[in-house]
Amino acid sequence: MSVIQRNTRTIDLSAIENNMKAIRSSVPDSAKLIAVVKADGYGHGAVETALAAIKGGADMLAVAAVSEGVQLREKGIRVPVLVLGAVTASDVQEGAEYGLIQTVCSPEMVFLCEQAGEFLQKQTEVHLKIDTGMGRIGVRNEMERDAVLAALEDCPHVRLTGAFTHFSDADGDEDGIEFTECQYRQFLKLTEPLPESVLRHCCNSAAIHRFPEMALDIVRAGISLYGYPPVHTETALKPCMTWTAVISYIKDLPAGSYVSYGRTYRSDHPVRTATITCGYADGYFRACAKDGYVLIRGKRAKIIGRVCMDQMMADISDIDDARTGDEVVLLGKSGSESIDAEEIASWAGTISYEILCSSGSRVGRKYISHQ
Repeated sequence: MSVIQRNTRTIDLSAIENNMKAIRSSVPDSAKLIAVVKADGYGHGAVETALAAIKGGADMLAVAAVSEGVQLREKGIRVPVLVLGAVTASDVQEGAEYGLIQTVCSPEMVFLCEQAGEFLQKQTEVHLKIDTGMGRIGVRNEMERDAVLAALEDCPHVRLTGAFTHFSDADGDEDGIEFTECQYRQFLKLTEPLPESVLRHCCNSAAIHRFPEMALDIVRAGISLYGYPPVHTETALKPCMTWTAVISYIKDLPAGSYVSYGRTYRSDHPVRTATITCGYADGYFRACAKDGYVLIRGKRAKIIGRVCMDQMMADISDIDDARTGDEVVLLGKSGSESIDAEEIASWAGTISYEILCSSGSRVGRKYISHQ
C-alpha cells in the first residue's frame, strides 16, 4: 500500500529541461543563456534545477547571494555562476574562493574584490551593475561608471567580464514598454565605452519574450524557466511544480455550524467538510481562504473558514467518493481540473513568484523526470 506524504511538492525536472530548451530556441544563437536559480530555484530546489537547466542548454547560472553560489559549487556544479546581489565585505572572500562572478557598482566594491583576490592570490571576475531605472543597485551615470572603471584599472586581481541592468516594467502596459525601451537605450549608452570582451545583458524573462531584439550577449531566464512566463509568448513552457496534501479527517456539519478561527464561515446548509494537512506554516497563503479552492478526485472543493497554521478545511459536499487519506492537489492537476500558481496568486493578492517560493521547511520535495 502506497502512503501519500502529508505535504509534498513534486518537481518535474524534465519540464525544467524542456523549458530551458524552448527558451534557448527562442533567443538568438549568439546569445548565452543564464538560468536564474536564486531563492532555492524559485522553490524548486537550486541544485536540481541548475542541473536540469544545464542539461537543457544553460551556459551560466545566477543566484542572489554568495551562499547560494557556494551551495552549487559544493554540489560539483562548475559552470559560471553570477551573484546578482552587490558584493559585501562579509562574503566577498568566500565568493572569490569559490570562483563566483561577483557584482560591483562602486569603487569600494571593486577594492573589496581586490583585497580578497590579493589574499587568495587569484583573480576575481566581476560584472558591473548599471541602474537604468530600477532604483535598486547599480551605477546611474557616466561619472559613477567611470569611477568604477578607474578603480578596476588599479586592481590587478579583479577582471571585468560583464555588465548588466534589470528592467523594472518589461511586463507592463504601453508605458512599461516605452520605459523599457528607455532603459535599454540608457544601458547601451553607459556600456558603449566598455571593451568588446565585456558581455552585456539586460533581458529578464519578460524581455526575453517581448523584446528579443534586446538579447545582446546574454539573457537571464527566471520565472519562465519554471513555466510561468510573465507576458504572452508562443514559446512552449510548462509549469514544473505540483503541490499536494492529504485529507486527514472528514465530518458532516449541520446548517449553522462555524468552521475555523474567528467564525468567519458559517454554513447556511448541511455541509460535509474535509480537513487537509496543510496550513500557512507550510507556506500556503492564509489570504486564499476567501476565494481559494483545492482539487480532490478531479473536482474543485472550496476552502472554507480561515487557513490555520497546520491545517485547512474544504467543502466536499459534492464529492461523494472522497475519503480520509485521499490526495489533495493544492497546485497542479487532478483529472481535467487544474490550479496554477497564477490562480493561487490572484486569490492571495500576490504574484506567482511568491507562490512558488513560499513552501515551508516541513514540505517534502520529490523529483521526477520523464526523459
